[in-house]
Amino acid sequence: MPSTFPGYRQADRIEAERHPPKPILRRYAYAAEQPPTNCSYTTAGPERLAIPTINTMDNYIVAMAVIGFAALTMAWVPSLMEKTFISYPILFLILGMLLYLLPLGLPYPDPLWQETYVVRLTELSVIISLMGTGLKLRRKISWKNWQIPLRLVSITMLLCIGIMAVLGWQLLGMTLAGGVLLGAVLAPTDPVLAEQVQVGPPHEKEEDDVRFSLTAEAGMNDGTAFPFTWLAVVLTVAANTDGSWVSDWVIRDLLYRIIVGVSSGAFIGLGLAFLVFYLPAKSRFPKARDGFLALSATLVSYSFTELLHGYGFIAVFVTGLTLSSFEEENEYHTEMHDFVNQIERIIMVTLLIVFGGSLVTGLLDHLTWQGALVGLGFLFIIRPVTALLGLVGVKNCSWRERLSISFFGIRGIGSFFYLAFALEQVGFADAEQLWSVVGFIVMVSIMLHGLTASHVMDYLDSSRRKGKMKDSTLHGSYSVRTDEP
Repeated sequence: MPSTFPGYRQADRIEAERHPPKPILRRYAYAAEQPPTNCSYTTAGPERLAIPTINTMDNYIVAMAVIGFAALTMAWVPSLMEKTFISYPILFLILGMLLYLLPLGLPYPDPLWQETYVVRLTELSVIISLMGTGLKLRRKISWKNWQIPLRLVSITMLLCIGIMAVLGWQLLGMTLAGGVLLGAVLAPTDPVLAEQVQVGPPHEKEEDDVRFSLTAEAGMNDGTAFPFTWLAVVLTVAANTDGSWVSDWVIRDLLYRIIVGVSSGAFIGLGLAFLVFYLPAKSRFPKARDGFLALSATLVSYSFTELLHGYGFIAVFVTGLTLSSFEEENEYHTEMHDFVNQIERIIMVTLLIVFGGSLVTGLLDHLTWQGALVGLGFLFIIRPVTALLGLVGVKNCSWRERLSISFFGIRGIGSFFYLAFALEQVGFADAEQLWSVVGFIVMVSIMLHGLTASHVMDYLDSSRRKGKMKDSTLHGSYSVRTDEP
């Protein structure tokens, strides 16, 4: 996790001394640091106060069994769900909701009580996903090949952040810092839940523009959205500091940390490529054979960059991208990708079950109709329109492809990480409302995009094949005519 700079924490302590936190009585009828871990809960009355009931089962063992069973089903569920129009994240989200409605004594899934755990688990999920994303992208780096995702992570992302910040501030009544945080946490598209609209493993050579653009966008904007999360943190404590925070934010959070992330990621990627591909070919240096090297590379790249106060998310993606550019036909790329993909799925299942449980245990308690309206507007209007604006001037991209790229701005695990991370740095007055709005948007995104992705991608693939057949037929007809006397 990105390290906290002393200036921020000092200002945070000053704020805490001036405005000591009030006792939290949000959902519990007793004063405690956290809810009991060996109780299940029932609710009664309009205040939804918790009534603990003793559960004889060890909730740790129950949680382990649930996660193990869910992970076991991942050996078959993805293949089975390919035959339907429903994505498997929907299945595990619903499973989590059902499990937490039963008196199993599972750990309470309230992110506000468990911010540190949310940060760590989502952080691990995202960096593993980013390594897999980098490993499966095959296009050479150039403006022509990468202009669509670059437009999405610049023009589209900035417009989305600005619009959501204003809506959160003016329409939802959040503080300015809360509005900026809302925009920042919703800026990144999700590399974890977007499997249906992303490119396949490295051995699948074909990369259509839609899948490539959405995959590359998810890989890049999980790091480029970080400066704006820090901006929200800085705005929260700016009243207690001098005006130098603007230059500090620009130099440190916007420039330095991005440069360090890209540089360290490329450096580590080149070093690993030298060890994995070059040395074994030129000497008797042993070949790497195990896919877990990708996981090791993920942890090394992320931690090394964070020690330099850079953005580890960017570094991990660049490391994977650099590795994939060497020996492209080597099967070891696929082995590394498949290993991290399996780890990613296990963590994703766990997070989806917990997220489903949080939905039925109070996560949406602070969602107003205005918040729901803003959330739906973001998914159906703001993201599609800003993406279309970002794609103005792009050539060789049909309107159906542009509409698909604009629509599938899937939100998910990355948004949870950014929100939990910011709230861990400093207290936000809008924390509960932020969790409710973000949780609602992610829930709708999983349902909406999970139900439509297979239909849309199948339609695009079919249209692409028909177009190629038509071109081939026209070319063949022309060749026959030219041979006639």
